Amino acid sequence: MIDLDNWIEIFNAIKKNKLRTFLTGFSISWSIFMFITLLASSNGAKNGVMTTFGSRDVNSISMMGRVTSIPFQGLPDNRKIELDKKDFDLINEHIAQKEFISPIINKTVTASFGNNFTNVRFVGVYPDYTNINGIKIKEKQGRFLNDMDIEENRKVAVINQRLKEVLYQDEDPVGKNIIVNKLRFTVVGVFEETSSTNIEKAYIPLTTSQLLFNDGWGYTSLAFTVKNLNTEKKNEAFLKDLRKKVSLLHRFDSTDEQALTFSDQLAVYLQTLGIFNAVNVFIWVIGIGTLFAGIVGISNIMLITIRERTREFGIRKALGATPRSILKSIILESVITTSLFGYLGLFLGIGASKLFNSFLENNRELSSLALFQNPSIDISIAIGAMVLLIIAGVLAGYYPAKLAVKIPPVEAMRAE
Repeated sequence: MIDLDNWIEIFNAIKKNKLRTFLTGFSISWSIFMFITLLASSNGAKNGVMTTFGSRDVNSISMMGRVTSIPFQGLPDNRKIELDKKDFDLINEHIAQKEFISPIINKTVTASFGNNFTNVRFVGVYPDYTNINGIKIKEKQGRFLNDMDIEENRKVAVINQRLKEVLYQDEDPVGKNIIVNKLRFTVVGVFEETSSTNIEKAYIPLTTSQLLFNDGWGYTSLAFTVKNLNTEKKNEAFLKDLRKKVSLLHRFDSTDEQALTFSDQLAVYLQTLGIFNAVNVFIWVIGIGTLFAGIVGISNIMLITIRERTREFGIRKALGATPRSILKSIILESVITTSLFGYLGLFLGIGASKLFNSFLENNRELSSLALFQNPSIDISIAIGAMVLLIIAGVLAGYYPAKLAVKIPPVEAMRAE
């Protein structure tokens, strides 16, 4: 237990050496503050860039047939490659990395409700598409497509918020009709999506889209998500193998990149993640360097402090104080000082991050800051850094103080 006399002694020592206490405290607070703000800034930049991926899953890939540019086995170039059910079956049944898959049929149509008309992108998909593109139904605004819609070729549509505003304005569209090519579709849901585009869009069952809009039953594209492709090298090998398999189905050269194209969200994500991992390592190096500078500062100040107090130690020993009690007071003083100023740096660092985040949320119109969101840091890392500085301060004071208290009282009192 620490008695009142110890507290008074520690307080007097701190009060007597204001400059030393300030220098020690500033070194601790600044190190923690810089460490936190650096990591928070790195996380804020990463969060901001990741939002550019929108609602779509980061492990999604879209495959689209194009036009061949290389003759193959007697077949001419400039042949159109149209994806169809055999491509769907290939990926769905024979690609182990596949998670969710949906064909896509795009069709731009004129839609109306009452006296309101607009051009709409009607997109035929399977229910799995909601897991691929991160589609979220607005609260109390219906549902997405289901298996019964597909099996029964229902004329139902899930519209986006933009289409709701244009056609239905303030009305609730769920359960109402939308007219397309004199056909009545029933709106079953309204979805929201984080996308930079501002177009009217509606999702309908793929089977309905094939019957009404797509002669030949081909697909505009195939979208799917994959698993266990956690490096760029694995992703490249996967796409190369998939291109080869699709080329056998449609008889085109497997090296013809114009015949089959991929919109590879996963590749972009992995590249971005690689960049931020490198940046994060750099930030950690700078942050650890800042902490090390703080540790060096604390060590130097504690060494000076012990030398200044050597004579005091001699007097206290001559009056009957034990070396252990002297060491105890020095360590307690160091712990109290480093803890208080460490907490101050922690508070200021987290406070600055929160304040800047609040500023960003209230000023989203500032395009220059659009890619910087939610700067934050794991509180356990911040506390760990503070504890490290406290331990460093204790050790920096303990060893020179241990040597100083071993000096005989007479010699210690002679010290200048």
